[in-house]
Amino acid sequence: MFGFTIVWSGQLISVLASTMTQFALTIWAYEKTGSATALGVISMAFIVPFLLLSPIAGVMVDRHNRKLMMMVSDLTAVTATFGILLIHAFGELQLWHLIVASVVNGLGNTFQWPAYSAAISTMVPKEHYSRTNGMMSLVESAPGILAPILAGILLPIIRLTGILTIDVVTFFLAIFALTVVHIPQPVKSEEGKAGEGSIFKEAVFGFKYIFARRGLLGLLTFFIVLNFIIGLSANLFTPFILSRTDNNSVILGAAQSASAVGAVIGGLLVSLWGGFKRRMTSIFIGEALTGLFVLVVFGLGRSLPIWIVAGVLGSIFPVFTNGASQAIWQSKVAPDVQGRVFSARRMIAWSVGPITPILAGLLADYVTEPAMQADSWLAAWFGPLVGTSPGSGMAVQYLLTGVAYMLTVLLTFLFFPTVRNLEDIHPDHDQVK
Repeated sequence: MFGFTIVWSGQLISVLASTMTQFALTIWAYEKTGSATALGVISMAFIVPFLLLSPIAGVMVDRHNRKLMMMVSDLTAVTATFGILLIHAFGELQLWHLIVASVVNGLGNTFQWPAYSAAISTMVPKEHYSRTNGMMSLVESAPGILAPILAGILLPIIRLTGILTIDVVTFFLAIFALTVVHIPQPVKSEEGKAGEGSIFKEAVFGFKYIFARRGLLGLLTFFIVLNFIIGLSANLFTPFILSRTDNNSVILGAAQSASAVGAVIGGLLVSLWGGFKRRMTSIFIGEALTGLFVLVVFGLGRSLPIWIVAGVLGSIFPVFTNGASQAIWQSKVAPDVQGRVFSARRMIAWSVGPITPILAGLLADYVTEPAMQADSWLAAWFGPLVGTSPGSGMAVQYLLTGVAYMLTVLLTFLFFPTVRNLEDIHPDHDQVK
């Protein structure tokens, strides 16, 4: 666990700085364009490289030294940040620069996620998978508490250039942490040997592996549907808050920090407790409560106190569901094929990624927002709940997707035993003879 903790610490510091950069650049982009669609385009640019190159990345992770793959992915990401820093320093920063940088960041993440996820399986014992996944969730959530506040304080003082500089420096700290830690390579399994061959054969191996296992495929499909539903609203977080508060970045930062507090609490609970013994129980309960707080309660809110309550409570439960899901995959899939399988899994799961940010923005800009500010049936139905001021249309999207989200969880639990009983259907990889 010591080596993992060193790598984890480097990532925690680096992600804190990167989250500050993301916060500052998001405000910059929205102030320049005033468009939720523009923010969706930036999000889409991050996802597209992953969808195109993910199978190849999985092959590279399984074929080559995983520490090297982790370092290369970090270097790719810092290149994008350094490029934005230089362009901004010369006063030439434009929206399309952020889109290009998002593409490069997406390319780095394509290799980073499967490499880091697979490395956990060789760095820590199986009984600690849930705990380490809880710690990794803290890397994603803990910076969200401090980053918006720090960025809000530092932005007027050191400007965007200073924020970007901090980000670049911390990237190299994370890379240094990798250099001093030993990351074991996985032992070859029979499945791994059977999947060896050309790049094409190895690239499709991950997909064949998943589709040959009904329980894992069902779990993946379950999350795809939920990701699509929540994406129709969650991508509107920033424009929703800003439109409700007359572009108040302080309230936006506080709301983001509140969500991060919940995620940190969830991460600490998972790290200490590990969740229910039956991991699918954690997933079903957690997802139902996620839909309630992240979408329904949050959408009904018109002030910071409601958003804080919804953000804190709604961010606790996804940590349990994601940690439980990741532990299931790490337990069921042999470590030497996890790069390919995890890349295929994430590529399939993110297949809706390029669609939802754009669709969410278009629905808000051209359908729900205009409808809620006019004499329409939508305003008549939902006006008493969310009002008819700017942001009310996006609130309707939150409410409707929240109901759909919770119904999906309920129907899956009741009518899909392959998913419900996944842990009994497929043995752990160390139990396969």
